[in-house]
Amino acid sequence: MAEEPTGELGDLLMRVARTQRRRWRESLAPWDLSPHQARALRVVSEHDGVRLSDLAEALHIAPRSATEVADGLQERGLVERTPDPGDRRAVLLRPTDEGRRVRAEVGRARAADNEALLARLSADDRATLTRLLTALLD
Repeated sequence: MAEEPTGELGDLLMRVARTQRRRWRESLAPWDLSPHQARALRVVSEHDGVRLSDLAEALHIAPRSATEVADGLQERGLVERTPDPGDRRAVLLRPTDEGRRVRAEVGRARAADNEALLARLSADDRATLTRLLTALLD
């Protein structure tokens, strides 16, 4: 089989990424969460208190955007703001019990969706794809 021109290969890679993002948005629908909110809930749930600035950095978004994402999660009862014991001027975001429950459900749904998508490939093909994508990231 002939080598694909790099432009076509790049376009194919972008189409796969768009497909994955669309599937991710669809899998979040039962919880009415955006991908930003789901990623923020994951970051907050993985740490014992996260400052908004750290959340913004982890999500690669502007601090103002992180505030908006956190506000949305707080309004839904998924995170709470607590005083930062190390800095009286700062607050920490922490998951609520409901936030931890939703985070676990979302994680299971995402894992199941990824498994369904990647089941199209053999185990050897998945290993090769992992190796190739990792090489592109390095």
